[in-house]
Amino acid sequence: MKPGDKYLKLVEWSEDDGCFVGSCPELFYGGCHGLDARIVFDQLCNLVDETINQYLEDGKNLPPPMIASQLVSTLQDR
Repeated sequence: MKPGDKYLKLVEWSEDDGCFVGSCPELFYGGCHGLDARIVFDQLCNLVDETINQYLEDGKNLPPPMIASQLVSTLQDR
């Protein structure tokens, strides 16, 4: 398992942008976008891996992955 596999990845339709937007709440919001949800998800997975590599290269600690109860709480706060 790669480190990025532990992080939540969301792809959602944005009416404002007229496209799918991919984000990883623990690392970034709105990291990639496009008209095909599958392609956006693939881009998002790559971006998560790149972001994690940058954290490690910079000597920064990775934020902890979100657990299910945190996800529910976060979604309820929206």
